[in-house]
Amino acid sequence: MRSYSLLRQLIRGTLLQEGVYDPGVLKAVFMAGGPGSGKSFTAKILFGADPTSVSESMTASGLKIINSDPAFEKFLRDVGVDPSDLAKIAQEDPELAYQLGLVDERGVPVESPRGKAKEIKKKLMSTFTRPEARLGVILDGTGDDFDKIVDKKEDLEEMGYDTYMVFVNTTLDIAQERNANRSRKMDPNKVEEIWSDVQSNLGTFQQLFGANNIVIVDNTVYGPIPENIAKAVDTFLRRPIRNPIGREWIEAELSTRGGGTAKERRRLMGQR
Repeated sequence: MRSYSLLRQLIRGTLLQEGVYDPGVLKAVFMAGGPGSGKSFTAKILFGADPTSVSESMTASGLKIINSDPAFEKFLRDVGVDPSDLAKIAQEDPELAYQLGLVDERGVPVESPRGKAKEIKKKLMSTFTRPEARLGVILDGTGDDFDKIVDKKEDLEEMGYDTYMVFVNTTLDIAQERNANRSRKMDPNKVEEIWSDVQSNLGTFQQLFGANNIVIVDNTVYGPIPENIAKAVDTFLRRPIRNPIGREWIEAELSTRGGGTAKERRRLMGQR
């Protein structure tokens, strides 16, 4: 029950707008970066969300942030586990680590904090991308599993979405330092493993998304988003939908509203 209550709270918090006129419609952005890269903070700054909010999904760009971490931390606290103890638990108590959903190799128990957080993420995704809405989404993940990104990208493009990636980069030393200082700590060995996997995927991400649909943010030193990065992302958000499936969906949606005005069609499809 608590997980569904949290799901309703997250959906209500987006002030959900429906359908073809929603800003950011049919745009999907993948965030990638290792633990401690600051990718979630970067996403909020880049797309116009409140950087101090833990659970807020809405952004000024219209895209909705999908991230299981806030739910995961809430469910950990519900069972009396401090997120700052996760690294110690992973190293010293393998059975508890499994029960919490920390051990991917053994699978994630459905009723574990991690399992319930994954279910929240899945339901948010299906809510925001359902056929009558096709709202813009930001998938805030690490990017260490290349095949998973490929599958999700294909799924979204089959729904009609244009896709993009923001790759947030740091050195391993900085990633370890930030991990040690944040509230939810990971096993340093796991940090290095994920960081290495993410780095090894960068070249294939560039091939997968194409040079015009990926930007790399060097976040080794925290600072303002570089102007060229912000401009590139804004160009993606503003450009008309290119995916043929998405264009057909827009045509069908506009037809139910009298065909749409010239301004609306220009924004959504580039038609004059």
